[in-house]
Amino acid sequence: MDSASFQFVLFGLIAAIVSNFSRSRVWRSIILMLASLIFLAMLAQQLIVFIPLAGFLLLGYLGLAMLERGWSKLTVWTIVAVIFAYVWLKKYTFLPEGIFLHSPYFTLGLSYIFFRVLHLLIDAGESASEGSINKIGIGAYLLYTLNFTTFVSGPIQRYNEFAQDQFADEPIPLGPRVIGLQLERLVRGFFKVNVLAMLLHIVQQNGIAQLSQPISPSHRAVAAFWLVAVYPFFLYANFSGYIDIVIALARLMRVRLPENFDRPFSASSFLDFWNRWHISLSMWLKTYVYNPLLLALMRRISSQAMAPFLGVFCFFVTFFLIGIWHGRTSEYAVFGVLQGGGVAINKLWQLQLAKAIGKKKYKELAKNPIYIAFGRGLTFTWFAFTMFWFWANWKQIHTIFTAMGVVQWFAVWLAIWLTATAVLAGWEWLRAMLLSIQTAEGPVLTGRYARVVYASALGLAAFVVTVLLNQPAPGIVYKAF
Repeated sequence: MDSASFQFVLFGLIAAIVSNFSRSRVWRSIILMLASLIFLAMLAQQLIVFIPLAGFLLLGYLGLAMLERGWSKLTVWTIVAVIFAYVWLKKYTFLPEGIFLHSPYFTLGLSYIFFRVLHLLIDAGESASEGSINKIGIGAYLLYTLNFTTFVSGPIQRYNEFAQDQFADEPIPLGPRVIGLQLERLVRGFFKVNVLAMLLHIVQQNGIAQLSQPISPSHRAVAAFWLVAVYPFFLYANFSGYIDIVIALARLMRVRLPENFDRPFSASSFLDFWNRWHISLSMWLKTYVYNPLLLALMRRISSQAMAPFLGVFCFFVTFFLIGIWHGRTSEYAVFGVLQGGGVAINKLWQLQLAKAIGKKKYKELAKNPIYIAFGRGLTFTWFAFTMFWFWANWKQIHTIFTAMGVVQWFAVWLAIWLTATAVLAGWEWLRAMLLSIQTAEGPVLTGRYARVVYASALGLAAFVVTVLLNQPAPGIVYKAF
């Protein structure tokens, strides 16, 4: 049930159908709460394993209740307490081993609950300091934090967006067209996870296996190429497919979840990439880390010349924290350095290039198709490089990088850059061409009949793989964070 399995989709559809028996917000809230509790019960059989998670939720709610009473001076302390509880429960390696709980307990979904609780505390603290308090009851708090559609892997939704739909006297419309679009999205997401991601994962695993075999240098380079190039697409299919499923299920329950992806491999820079990849995470950190940090630094450092570089520093800190959030080991710290470094260097490049050739010429250059294509390829290559510290441990990383010499690896990275540049540019051209074929109702490719054929083909492929071939549903990568 913690994967994009047929059972999970069926469970979500049943919950959506029952939720729509009545338009009453009380009924819809009761069904969502029951569905979320049943979902949790199916994830773990013993109630005792939920005690630490329940304690974390209680800590967050007590902090929220105090801030709602106007105790704004406690904002920092409640936030620090929640952050410490989170890193303690996740067993971050910089903490002493002796302070951890050694009996097994449930942490699935904790990372996403953490962001929701922090968001509530920060906003409540700001409201308390301004004298405008909006109280959140325990029922609404639990509905928001335990919502089964966002529990395992997000997306990270703001409370006001959730409450606007969930607690509306008149629920958002759910006509035949909306239902059709959500069912199509369910099929697309199911196909991504259970077929496309599975096939890409097999290719990646074959690449890992071949690198450890006594094969020729040329075959080894090819194996390394596929190992590096395939994983970003696997992760995208795996994660975005699951997000497609939960967004569709939530919409059928009359709740709109935020989009988490916007064609990330079309990004022509690393900054643009993080505006398109895991959008709810990057936007959360920009709102609650980047913006406050930048404002605080600008108050202390008034130099206009330093302002752009303060932004670069804040970018690094923000995206470094993305890496730290993903995991508790040193591999994820390096992953954070590479994410933050990539974004910071990208911003520095933009600043220095605009300074060197002038803002007008830089804007013209940024629109140049060749510049965009090579930037897109370089963005993909850098992201693919950082992925080693995302999915591998130090032993695996050492084995992979010592399988070939420096010159061979240089050739592999150059080949990935040039191939990504050509393939992604070709994909953008093909997409634009297909979308240009129009009728009076709009692009043929996005028309009703084309979508029915497309969804039917994906559904048939997914049925053959999961039912006839009896392939198990792969785990969702981001559920581990």
